[in-house]
Amino acid sequence: MDVNALVHRIFDEIVNNGDLEVVDEIFTEDFLDHGATGEASGREALKANIAQFRAAVPDLCCEVENLFSEGDWAAWVVRTTGTHAGDGLGVPATGKAFETVSANIGRFRDGRAAEHWSEQGMMSMLAQIGVLPAPGA
Repeated sequence: MDVNALVHRIFDEIVNNGDLEVVDEIFTEDFLDHGATGEASGREALKANIAQFRAAVPDLCCEVENLFSEGDWAAWVVRTTGTHAGDGLGVPATGKAFETVSANIGRFRDGRAAEHWSEQGMMSMLAQIGVLPAPGA
């Protein structure tokens, strides 16, 4: 499977639809995520992070935009929308909607996702749901 198709499967099947079984199929065992909350290593850590975020944001929707790849590397933008309707992310549900845009870089190995870098728009999301002050406030 080509890298572009893998990126779309990650968001369509795993993140948006919550099919965590697909993680074992398309991520390496030693997958490493360099995210907004620190590094997460391995498939089980990835599954736990996705499950926690989906529990806090049950209407989570990520759209992949501007996807570019060359060899085992890809870069893309993700537009994320949702409502903080569940307890999670370390704070009680706020009921507030958010929209973020984040830049992502991924490394792939043997047809699987091996490593990922992104700040994931976390600061913007936390400000929009009222957990952090809005920029300039």
